[in-house]
Amino acid sequence: MDFSGKKVLVAGGAGFLGTNLALNLARRGAHLRLTTHRNPLQADFGGAEVLTLDLRDGANCRRAVEGMDYVFLCAAHTSGAAVIRANPLSHVTPNVLINTQMLEAAHQAGVSRFCFISTGAAYPPTGNRAVAEGEMFDGDPHDVYFAAGWMKRYAEVLCRTYAEKIVNPMPTVVVRPSNVYGPYDKFDFAVSHVTAAQIRRVAERQKPLEVWGTGEDIRDLIYVDDFIEGLLAAFATSDPFYTVNICSGRGHSVREILQTILAVDGFTDADVRYDPSRPSTIPVRLMDDGKARRDLGFAPKVPLEEGIRRTLAWYRQNGPRNRL
Repeated sequence: MDFSGKKVLVAGGAGFLGTNLALNLARRGAHLRLTTHRNPLQADFGGAEVLTLDLRDGANCRRAVEGMDYVFLCAAHTSGAAVIRANPLSHVTPNVLINTQMLEAAHQAGVSRFCFISTGAAYPPTGNRAVAEGEMFDGDPHDVYFAAGWMKRYAEVLCRTYAEKIVNPMPTVVVRPSNVYGPYDKFDFAVSHVTAAQIRRVAERQKPLEVWGTGEDIRDLIYVDDFIEGLLAAFATSDPFYTVNICSGRGHSVREILQTILAVDGFTDADVRYDPSRPSTIPVRLMDDGKARRDLGFAPKVPLEEGIRRTLAWYRQNGPRNRL
């Protein structure tokens, strides 16, 4: 898809996914507008227009999308397992406000295409079997993700409504990521996900090296550069409404991920201590990558070891960036 000269909004341009997406779009010649809220940008985007806005406010959403050809909604209130377990509603109210008002503002502004980043956590549990796109509404999300999962599902339904159920529809794309990792991630232990937290602990040679949970939880990891390529491939489809998993299609245990980080970084004498009393989320979450392969010709290119190597190098150069 040719973004050259297109006016593109990346809402949430200071966050992990927003930063990496904006860097990719800048290389493609897009005229970027980025929104930030509490945190400044993490990278230099040259001539990008930057608006500091609270997107929970409808007037700010309208200001953000005005004159844009395409909108990528990366802005979201996120957190780690401890926060999710302690306060399940922490993800709901702010994100419902952002999602609903950004969709309405984009439609009113005549945006040509809108991308919403959903989550694999919204799927119902499928045990050890990878979950496919058509199964999203086959049951409730896992209990720990019940509130946040239904919040994301509601936004997906709205995306379909704007694309298929109204006069003057607005094409929408829903991308469901697995566990994305890489540069510009959140490395603050209070809000980070498991892979970023492990990378920081290894890079800082923490002793003992504490890991929350038993280490047996299974996750599908995808390096952020691969994820952005998959997201943009999905955005280029001609379907008025399109949903797809962007994932690696392979599971790794938390223990395996940590052992890979230790090996890549040469931390041979680590004192690893698993703490089953600390919060984790769900035992297994695997996602099916068949639709992305068939429809988009997409497959990740960066192996786990290489992705971890790149992330460790970035972290050592930049230090912890506690972006929300």
